Amino acid sequence: MNCIIIDDEAAARAVVSHLCTQIPELDVIQEFDNAIEAIKFLNQQDVDVIFLDIHMPGFTGIDLVQTLKNPPKIVLITSDTDFAIAAYEYEAIVDYLLKPITFDRFEKCVQKLTKAIASQSSKINKDESTTDLTEDLYINIDRRLIKLKYNEILVVEAQGDYIEVKTEKKNYKVHTTLKKIKDKLPEHIFFHIHRSYIINFKKIIDIEDNSVLIEKNVIPISRSNRPELMRRLNLL
Repeated sequence: MNCIIIDDEAAARAVVSHLCTQIPELDVIQEFDNAIEAIKFLNQQDVDVIFLDIHMPGFTGIDLVQTLKNPPKIVLITSDTDFAIAAYEYEAIVDYLLKPITFDRFEKCVQKLTKAIASQSSKINKDESTTDLTEDLYINIDRRLIKLKYNEILVVEAQGDYIEVKTEKKNYKVHTTLKKIKDKLPEHIFFHIHRSYIINFKKIIDIEDNSVLIEKNVIPISRSNRPELMRRLNLL
């Protein structure tokens, strides 16, 4: 796994670098003392892992996580426990290490990274395979199976024991859960934007404050899902 280390303290970078040299799977290809230089590097070079300090002057580690559109796996390293819960709102963050870091704890972190990267590769392959073979979904309405193409679906809303699938022409009420239909929908098209809503990402017309507009549907954005939404947007 190619990795970089970002920390404004030279001593802290040296500690992480030394730990990495003791793990054959890790290859440190660059170190940075600030997030801005690291972002410039990441715009030109793909890496598997970032070991990232949270508290840095000017541009923090969390700022960097929010800025990267398609971040690699990230391990936060800090002496501050206050960000532990908030950190796991970000899908890219795999672990949270507190200074001083022991080798045993670092080994466990690398095990998590290995599993996370393997799982991501498997999921990407599965999604690509599904994309090649399937472009539609069948829903059960009054014992009839109705075929809906993915690009026809605008929004899926949870309504108690049912979901409402809103399409360009008609809405359908189905007796199932949001989780079950989420597992059937390709992630490169659909986004779980709020606990009660899944949206077709490609159908977004407008984003304002804490909501998105899809045709005439105004859909709320949950606070925890907003960073991932921002990362997926092709911002100018």
